[in-house]
Amino acid sequence: MTTSFITHPDCLKHDMGSGHPESPVRLSAILKELQSFGLHEQLDHWKAPLASEEELLRVHTPQYLEELLEIRVGEDERYSLDGDTSLNRHSLAAARYASGAVVLAVDQVMRAEADNAFCAVRPPGHHALPHRAMGFCIFNSVAVGAAHALEAWELERIAICDFDVHYGNGTADMFAKDERVLLCQTFQHPFYPYQGGDACNPNMINVGLKSGSGSLKFQEAIEQHWIPALNAFKPQMILISAGFDAHHDDPLGGLDLWETDYAFVTRLLMEVAQTHAEGRVISTLEGGYNPAALGRSVAAHLIELLKAPLNTHLKLQG
Repeated sequence: MTTSFITHPDCLKHDMGSGHPESPVRLSAILKELQSFGLHEQLDHWKAPLASEEELLRVHTPQYLEELLEIRVGEDERYSLDGDTSLNRHSLAAARYASGAVVLAVDQVMRAEADNAFCAVRPPGHHALPHRAMGFCIFNSVAVGAAHALEAWELERIAICDFDVHYGNGTADMFAKDERVLLCQTFQHPFYPYQGGDACNPNMINVGLKSGSGSLKFQEAIEQHWIPALNAFKPQMILISAGFDAHHDDPLGGLDLWETDYAFVTRLLMEVAQTHAEGRVISTLEGGYNPAALGRSVAAHLIELLKAPLNTHLKLQG
Protein backbone atom coordinates (compact mmCIF):
# COMPACT_ATOMS: atom_id res chain seq x y z
CA MET A 1 0.00 0.00 0.00
CA THR A 2 1.10 3.58 -0.71
CA THR A 3 0.32 5.84 2.24
CA SER A 4 0.78 9.59 2.01
CA PHE A 5 1.99 11.22 5.21
CA ILE A 6 1.06 14.89 5.03
CA THR A 7 2.18 17.53 7.50
CA HIS A 8 3.69 21.02 7.62
CA PRO A 9 6.39 22.64 9.80
CA ASP A 10 4.02 25.45 10.78
CA CYS A 11 1.83 22.93 12.60
CA LEU A 12 4.67 22.74 15.15
CA LYS A 13 4.61 26.53 15.61
CA HIS A 14 1.02 26.76 16.84
CA ASP A 15 1.42 27.11 20.61
CA MET A 16 -1.29 27.92 23.16
CA GLY A 17 1.05 28.27 26.11
CA SER A 18 2.99 26.27 28.67
CA GLY A 19 0.93 23.49 30.20
CA HIS A 20 -1.72 23.42 27.47
CA PRO A 21 -2.32 19.78 26.49
CA GLU A 22 -2.64 20.58 22.77
CA SER A 23 1.05 21.31 22.38
CA PRO A 24 3.69 21.02 19.62
CA VAL A 25 5.17 18.06 21.51
CA ARG A 26 2.32 15.95 20.15
CA LEU A 27 3.60 16.11 16.57
CA SER A 28 7.22 15.77 17.63
CA ALA A 29 6.35 12.58 19.51
CA ILE A 30 4.61 11.10 16.47
CA LEU A 31 7.58 11.78 14.21
CA LYS A 32 10.00 10.36 16.79
CA GLU A 33 7.98 7.16 17.24
CA LEU A 34 7.59 6.58 13.50
CA GLN A 35 11.34 6.84 13.03
CA SER A 36 11.97 4.58 16.01
CA PHE A 37 9.62 1.90 14.69
CA GLY A 38 10.95 2.00 11.13
CA LEU A 39 7.72 3.35 9.64
CA HIS A 40 8.99 6.78 8.58
CA GLU A 41 10.76 5.53 5.46
CA GLN A 42 7.75 3.45 4.39
CA LEU A 43 5.57 6.54 4.04
CA ASP A 44 5.28 8.92 1.09
CA HIS A 45 5.99 12.33 2.64
CA TRP A 46 4.23 15.51 1.52
CA LYS A 47 4.07 19.10 2.74
CA ALA A 48 0.52 20.38 3.20
CA PRO A 49 -0.70 23.36 1.17
CA LEU A 50 -2.75 26.17 2.67
CA ALA A 51 -6.47 25.57 2.39
CA SER A 52 -7.99 28.22 0.15
CA GLU A 53 -10.75 30.54 1.29
CA GLU A 54 -13.09 28.78 -1.14
CA GLU A 55 -12.32 25.42 0.50
CA LEU A 56 -12.83 26.78 4.02
CA LEU A 57 -16.06 28.54 3.07
CA ARG A 58 -17.68 25.26 2.08
CA VAL A 59 -18.13 24.54 5.80
CA HIS A 60 -17.40 27.83 7.63
CA THR A 61 -19.29 31.11 7.44
CA PRO A 62 -17.84 34.14 5.62
CA GLN A 63 -18.19 36.22 8.79
CA TYR A 64 -16.14 33.74 10.85
CA LEU A 65 -13.37 33.55 8.26
CA GLU A 66 -13.30 37.34 7.92
CA GLU A 67 -13.04 37.76 11.70
CA LEU A 68 -10.11 35.35 11.89
CA LEU A 69 -8.24 36.92 8.98
CA GLU A 70 -8.51 40.35 10.62
CA ILE A 71 -6.84 39.21 13.87
CA ARG A 72 -3.30 40.45 14.35
CA VAL A 73 -1.14 38.74 16.97
CA GLY A 74 2.31 39.94 18.00
CA GLU A 75 5.42 37.77 18.38
CA ASP A 76 4.89 37.00 22.08
CA GLU A 77 1.13 37.49 22.22
CA ARG A 78 -1.90 35.21 22.19
CA TYR A 79 -5.47 35.94 21.18
CA SER A 80 -8.23 34.01 22.94
CA LEU A 81 -10.97 32.50 20.76
CA ASP A 82 -12.71 30.63 23.57
CA GLY A 83 -11.92 29.38 27.07
CA ASP A 84 -9.41 26.77 25.91
CA THR A 85 -8.53 27.85 22.35
CA SER A 86 -6.15 30.66 21.48
CA LEU A 87 -3.98 31.89 18.63
CA ASN A 88 -0.36 32.84 18.45
CA ARG A 89 1.02 34.49 15.32
CA HIS A 90 1.45 31.09 13.59
CA SER A 91 -1.86 29.48 14.58
CA LEU A 92 -4.07 30.61 11.72
CA ALA A 93 -1.54 29.38 9.15
CA ALA A 94 -1.23 26.07 11.01
CA ALA A 95 -5.01 25.63 10.97
CA ARG A 96 -5.13 26.39 7.24
CA TYR A 97 -2.34 23.89 6.58
CA ALA A 98 -4.22 21.30 8.64
CA SER A 99 -7.28 21.71 6.43
CA GLY A 100 -5.16 21.91 3.30
CA ALA A 101 -3.56 18.58 4.22
CA VAL A 102 -6.93 16.83 4.09
CA VAL A 103 -7.79 18.50 0.78
CA LEU A 104 -4.48 17.33 -0.68
CA ALA A 105 -5.09 13.83 0.67
CA VAL A 106 -8.50 13.71 -1.03
CA ASP A 107 -6.96 14.79 -4.33
CA GLN A 108 -4.13 12.25 -4.12
CA VAL A 109 -6.43 9.36 -3.31
CA MET A 110 -8.97 10.33 -5.97
CA ARG A 111 -6.19 10.55 -8.57
CA ALA A 112 -4.85 7.16 -7.44
CA GLU A 113 -1.54 8.80 -6.52
CA ALA A 114 -1.86 7.18 -3.07
CA ASP A 115 -3.94 4.32 -1.69
CA ASN A 116 -4.65 6.19 1.52
CA ALA A 117 -3.31 9.05 3.61
CA PHE A 118 -2.61 10.22 7.15
CA CYS A 119 -2.50 13.92 7.96
CA ALA A 120 -0.18 14.59 10.91
CA VAL A 121 -1.46 18.07 11.61
CA ARG A 122 -2.59 20.34 14.40
CA PRO A 123 -4.64 22.08 15.65
CA PRO A 124 -7.37 19.44 15.61
CA GLY A 125 -10.66 20.29 13.99
CA HIS A 126 -13.76 18.27 14.86
CA HIS A 127 -15.16 20.70 17.47
CA ALA A 128 -14.89 23.74 15.18
CA LEU A 129 -18.38 24.98 14.28
CA PRO A 130 -19.33 26.80 11.09
CA HIS A 131 -19.25 30.13 12.90
CA ARG A 132 -16.72 29.77 15.73
CA ALA A 133 -13.73 27.99 17.24
CA MET A 134 -14.20 25.52 20.08
CA GLY A 135 -12.31 22.90 22.07
CA PHE A 136 -8.76 23.51 20.71
CA CYS A 137 -10.17 23.58 17.13
CA ILE A 138 -10.09 26.52 14.69
CA PHE A 139 -11.04 25.08 11.28
CA ASN A 140 -12.81 21.75 10.90
CA SER A 141 -10.21 19.96 8.79
CA VAL A 142 -12.07 16.69 8.22
CA ALA A 143 -15.20 18.62 7.23
CA VAL A 144 -13.20 20.78 4.80
CA GLY A 145 -11.83 17.60 3.21
CA ALA A 146 -15.24 15.93 3.05
CA ALA A 147 -16.84 18.97 1.46
CA HIS A 148 -14.01 19.08 -1.08
CA ALA A 149 -14.61 15.44 -1.99
CA LEU A 150 -18.33 16.09 -2.38
CA GLU A 151 -18.04 19.29 -4.41
CA ALA A 152 -14.79 19.05 -6.37
CA TRP A 153 -14.92 15.31 -7.02
CA GLU A 154 -18.73 14.98 -7.04
CA LEU A 155 -18.77 11.93 -4.79
CA GLU A 156 -22.24 10.91 -3.70
CA ARG A 157 -21.54 8.99 -0.48
CA ILE A 158 -18.85 9.77 2.07
CA ALA A 159 -18.42 8.32 5.55
CA ILE A 160 -16.71 10.23 8.36
CA CYS A 161 -15.64 7.95 11.22
CA ASP A 162 -14.58 9.60 14.47
CA PHE A 163 -13.14 7.58 17.38
CA ASP A 164 -11.87 10.53 19.42
CA VAL A 165 -12.82 10.39 23.11
CA HIS A 166 -14.83 13.59 22.60
CA TYR A 167 -17.94 13.87 20.45
CA GLY A 168 -17.21 15.72 17.19
CA ASN A 169 -19.99 18.25 17.55
CA GLY A 170 -18.66 20.59 14.87
CA THR A 171 -18.59 17.89 12.20
CA ALA A 172 -22.05 16.73 13.25
CA ASP A 173 -23.40 20.28 13.01
CA MET A 174 -22.01 20.73 9.52
CA PHE A 175 -23.39 17.49 8.05
CA ALA A 176 -26.49 16.80 10.16
CA LYS A 177 -28.83 17.29 7.20
CA ASP A 178 -26.57 16.08 4.40
CA GLU A 179 -27.68 12.64 3.26
CA ARG A 180 -24.48 12.25 1.26
CA VAL A 181 -22.53 11.92 4.51
CA LEU A 182 -22.73 9.10 7.05
CA LEU A 183 -21.16 10.17 10.34
CA CYS A 184 -20.09 7.37 12.71
CA GLN A 185 -18.83 8.30 16.17
CA THR A 186 -17.75 6.62 19.37
CA PHE A 187 -17.10 8.88 22.35
CA GLN A 188 -17.11 9.00 26.12
CA HIS A 189 -20.52 10.04 27.44
CA PRO A 190 -21.33 12.12 29.39
CA PHE A 191 -18.21 14.14 28.63
CA TYR A 192 -17.14 17.33 26.87
CA PRO A 193 -18.82 18.80 24.79
CA TYR A 194 -21.82 17.10 26.48
CA GLN A 195 -23.59 16.38 23.20
CA GLY A 196 -24.27 13.42 20.94
CA GLY A 197 -26.10 11.15 23.32
CA ASP A 198 -29.55 12.13 22.03
CA ALA A 199 -28.77 12.64 18.34
CA CYS A 200 -31.33 10.87 16.16
CA ASN A 201 -30.46 11.99 12.64
CA PRO A 202 -30.67 9.05 10.22
CA ASN A 203 -27.17 9.78 8.85
CA MET A 204 -25.53 9.63 12.32
CA ILE A 205 -24.38 6.52 14.15
CA ASN A 206 -23.53 7.77 17.63
CA VAL A 207 -22.31 5.34 20.28
CA GLY A 208 -21.71 6.98 23.63
CA LEU A 209 -19.56 4.87 25.96
CA LYS A 210 -19.26 5.15 29.73
CA SER A 211 -15.95 6.05 31.32
CA GLY A 212 -13.85 2.91 31.76
CA SER A 213 -15.67 0.98 29.03
CA GLY A 214 -12.43 -0.52 27.73
CA SER A 215 -11.56 -2.52 24.66
CA LEU A 216 -14.48 -4.96 24.60
CA LYS A 217 -17.22 -2.31 24.66
CA PHE A 218 -15.38 -0.19 22.10
CA GLN A 219 -14.83 -3.07 19.70
CA GLU A 220 -18.44 -4.19 20.09
CA ALA A 221 -19.58 -0.65 19.21
CA ILE A 222 -17.55 -0.74 16.01
CA GLU A 223 -18.64 -4.25 14.98
CA GLN A 224 -22.31 -3.95 15.96
CA HIS A 225 -23.08 -0.33 15.05
CA TRP A 226 -20.53 1.17 12.67
CA ILE A 227 -19.80 -1.71 10.32
CA PRO A 228 -23.41 -2.68 9.46
CA ALA A 229 -24.28 0.98 8.84
CA LEU A 230 -21.20 1.50 6.69
CA ASN A 231 -21.86 -1.59 4.60
CA ALA A 232 -25.46 -0.53 4.06
CA PHE A 233 -24.37 3.00 3.09
CA LYS A 234 -21.60 1.81 0.70
CA PRO A 235 -19.32 4.87 1.03
CA GLN A 236 -17.16 5.93 -1.89
CA MET A 237 -14.57 7.31 0.54
CA ILE A 238 -13.93 7.00 4.28
CA LEU A 239 -12.48 9.92 6.21
CA ILE A 240 -11.26 9.27 9.75
CA SER A 241 -11.18 11.80 12.57
CA ALA A 242 -8.35 9.99 14.32
CA GLY A 243 -8.37 11.06 17.94
CA PHE A 244 -6.23 8.92 20.25
CA ASP A 245 -7.27 10.49 23.57
CA ALA A 246 -9.41 7.50 24.58
CA HIS A 247 -6.11 5.72 25.32
CA HIS A 248 -5.58 4.25 28.79
CA ASP A 249 -2.65 6.63 29.43
CA ASP A 250 -4.27 9.82 28.15
CA PRO A 251 -4.77 12.55 30.78
CA LEU A 252 -7.98 13.95 29.28
CA GLY A 253 -10.04 10.82 28.54
CA GLY A 254 -11.29 7.81 30.44
CA LEU A 255 -12.34 5.09 27.98
CA ASP A 256 -9.32 2.89 28.72
CA LEU A 257 -8.35 1.93 25.16
CA TRP A 258 -5.00 0.66 23.87
CA GLU A 259 -2.99 0.70 20.67
CA THR A 260 -4.53 -2.63 19.66
CA ASP A 261 -7.97 -1.00 19.67
CA TYR A 262 -6.83 1.63 17.19
CA ALA A 263 -5.32 -1.09 15.01
CA PHE A 264 -8.62 -2.99 15.24
CA VAL A 265 -10.87 -0.12 14.14
CA THR A 266 -8.47 0.92 11.38
CA ARG A 267 -8.36 -2.63 10.03
CA LEU A 268 -12.16 -2.89 9.90
CA LEU A 269 -12.51 0.48 8.20
CA MET A 270 -9.89 -0.55 5.65
CA GLU A 271 -11.95 -3.67 4.90
CA VAL A 272 -15.09 -1.59 4.34
CA ALA A 273 -13.14 0.77 2.09
CA GLN A 274 -11.76 -2.14 0.05
CA THR A 275 -15.30 -3.48 -0.42
CA HIS A 276 -17.08 -0.26 -1.31
CA ALA A 277 -14.63 2.62 -1.84
CA GLU A 278 -11.73 1.29 -3.90
CA GLY A 279 -9.68 1.38 -0.69
CA ARG A 280 -9.99 5.16 -0.29
CA VAL A 281 -9.22 6.04 3.34
CA ILE A 282 -8.04 9.43 4.58
CA SER A 283 -7.19 9.94 8.23
CA THR A 284 -6.44 13.18 10.05
CA LEU A 285 -5.19 13.69 13.58
CA GLU A 286 -7.60 14.95 16.20
CA GLY A 287 -6.88 14.41 19.92
CA GLY A 288 -4.29 12.48 21.91
CA TYR A 289 -2.49 14.22 24.76
CA ASN A 290 -0.02 11.74 26.22
CA PRO A 291 2.86 12.08 23.73
CA ALA A 292 4.24 8.56 24.17
CA ALA A 293 0.82 6.89 23.95
CA LEU A 294 -0.08 9.11 21.00
CA GLY A 295 3.06 8.13 19.13
CA ARG A 296 2.48 4.40 19.68
CA SER A 297 -1.19 4.69 18.74
CA VAL A 298 -0.46 6.54 15.50
CA ALA A 299 2.15 3.88 14.69
CA ALA A 300 -0.46 1.15 15.19
CA HIS A 301 -2.89 3.09 13.00
CA LEU A 302 -0.31 3.55 10.25
CA ILE A 303 0.75 -0.10 10.27
CA GLU A 304 -2.82 -0.93 9.23
CA LEU A 305 -2.94 1.83 6.60
CA LEU A 306 0.37 0.63 5.18
CA LYS A 307 -0.45 -3.04 5.58
CA ALA A 308 3.13 -3.15 6.83
CA PRO A 309 4.74 -6.05 8.69
CA LEU A 310 4.84 -5.44 12.43
CA ASN A 311 8.29 -4.22 13.47
CA THR A 312 9.56 -6.37 16.33
CA HIS A 313 10.39 -3.20 18.27
CA LEU A 314 6.75 -2.09 18.22
CA LYS A 315 4.94 -3.76 21.10
CA LEU A 316 1.25 -2.95 20.84
CA GLN A 317 -0.37 -2.76 24.26
CA GLY A 318 -3.83 -4.11 24.89
